[in-house]
Amino acid sequence: MPKQIECVDWPDRLDVWTPYSMAIKASGGTTVYFAGVTAAPPYHHHPHRPEEFDTLPGDLPTQTRMALENLKKSLDAVDGTFQDIVFFQFFSTTMEGAEEAGGIRKEYFGEHRPASTTLQVVRLATDPRCLVEVNAIAVVD
Repeated sequence: MPKQIECVDWPDRLDVWTPYSMAIKASGGTTVYFAGVTAAPPYHHHPHRPEEFDTLPGDLPTQTRMALENLKKSLDAVDGTFQDIVFFQFFSTTMEGAEEAGGIRKEYFGEHRPASTTLQVVRLATDPRCLVEVNAIAVVD
């Protein structure tokens, strides 16, 4: 069966664009679960070494782009694209710059609207200078 991804919205929804769908119906294909990535290089020492995070920019939009680029590398590794993502999570320690970060997200997803969750959190588990972490589930093939 060929892969099919369908955005499912409520029939009585407002006629406005949103970056997410209330549900995604996927059939066929292979499901791939992506670990969370930040703007930092995904392959770093554990336990963490603070110097490996010294070059992180201090703003949410730039870190969002870097995190999405890291996610793109994972998608590329499984021959996937952002249009294959059925579920997306965005964790941020700040909402300063969130509107610009949302525009950057749209650059990567285009009109594709996966089911998604956005959360503001106190801190990420990597380094306090990390402002954003993203993870995803995709259906490829």
